[in-house]
Amino acid sequence: MSTPDFFRARLDGMVDPRHPLVVLTGRLPWAQIEQVLAPGFERKVRTPRTTVAQDMLGEHELEFGGGVGSGGRPRLPIRLMAGLLYLKNSFNLSDEELVARWSENVVWQFFSGMEYYEPRLPCDATQIGRFRTAIGEEGLEQLLKFTIETAVQIKAIKPAELERVIVDSTVQEKAVAHPVDSRLLEIARYKVVKAAKAAGIALKQTFAAEGKELRRKAGGYAHAKQFKRLKKVVKRQRTILGVVMREVQRKQGAQAQAIAAGDAPDKEPAGATALGALKTVLERAERIRTQQRHDKNKLYALHAPEVECIGKGKARKPYEFGVKVSLAVTHKQGLMVGARTFPGNPFDGHTLAQQLEQTSNLLQDLGRKPKQAIVDLGYRGVDADNPGVEIIHRGKYKTLTAVQRRWLKRRQAIEPMIGHTKSDHRMDRCWLKGAIGDALHAISCAAGYNIRWLMRAIVAQAAKAAKAAFLTLSY
Repeated sequence: MSTPDFFRARLDGMVDPRHPLVVLTGRLPWAQIEQVLAPGFERKVRTPRTTVAQDMLGEHELEFGGGVGSGGRPRLPIRLMAGLLYLKNSFNLSDEELVARWSENVVWQFFSGMEYYEPRLPCDATQIGRFRTAIGEEGLEQLLKFTIETAVQIKAIKPAELERVIVDSTVQEKAVAHPVDSRLLEIARYKVVKAAKAAGIALKQTFAAEGKELRRKAGGYAHAKQFKRLKKVVKRQRTILGVVMREVQRKQGAQAQAIAAGDAPDKEPAGATALGALKTVLERAERIRTQQRHDKNKLYALHAPEVECIGKGKARKPYEFGVKVSLAVTHKQGLMVGARTFPGNPFDGHTLAQQLEQTSNLLQDLGRKPKQAIVDLGYRGVDADNPGVEIIHRGKYKTLTAVQRRWLKRRQAIEPMIGHTKSDHRMDRCWLKGAIGDALHAISCAAGYNIRWLMRAIVAQAAKAAKAAFLTLSY
């Protein structure tokens, strides 16, 4: 009988059983997590295709390609990938840093369900992003939900405390450079030239050297506050971008007419992918070329059109470029019970109903839902949109009871929690693509925050138990 693991040390004998992450490993409902996420990774049943075959017996239909496919590489364990998602945002690591540290950390391997120490990487770093995309927003909400249920199960928080929440909004910034006109125009020119080349369009002039020099001049004039000269440089950048775009459109139209007339084009026509990319780049470049200072729905990044300019009234940072995120935490203990993005920069009060709806969905298996919401003045005037929820803010101070006034004093407790979510759990900068990437990132950050919250709660419970045992022995 083969025993390949006979001489290998088991992880449960290598880790400290008092480590909070080791204790949390035994508290999280891993079987339920795997059961909830597994349907998204089942092999799909393919519809069979039919064809007409002819042989000695005549014509008859044949079916082929049906059933469940058996090809492809076996997927990695769901518990391993879910554990990696938890650890990534809990310890503020990139995908590459995460897999490297996982291969060296026995506690993290034990948390991810490994039985024996593995000195290799758990997976390629890109597979973490694919797994996150595969489970989607609903799957990440389930991961957040299980952290809340675990907090109740280990008695770190009372179920009744989940009914009173603090709600506030912040900005989750996108990983884009600060948008200035000269930089956007130069990038747009470069991208148009590159996309045209990929589509098989040869340009007479690309203005590469002049564009580089204009970008350098713009930076110098802006630094020296020579705004008249800067304005002249930006105007020239708009001009050359327009020249390049018009030449691309003219040659693209001539190429299409030649193909329609049956003539041979100058170059081999590009595929649909290259032409689609060129069309997208031209549309975004035109937006950048024509947009003015006070326009609405401006484009702030060529690769991320979903980025919005949001002003939160901060003296140190008047404008932030990203998406609005609403967070909900429990009033007393500060456990995060909701996180979602709101594209379009809506008024804070208009986001409250949807935030409370998400929180209610996360708490429904516990038989709870928010009954009191403590908010700031940005949420005034939305009582009618939230029936059954008592909205408390300082605009109602004269009509509040003594208990409600005490609750209101703790409203600002959410501010440092938002700060920790940004500085310790990666919400300060979102690197994921598109609006769906913003939504996934916000929920992942909330789940990572709750994992660290649970670890602190486990340490506090152990200290409390040790103190009680000491006092018992003292008497």
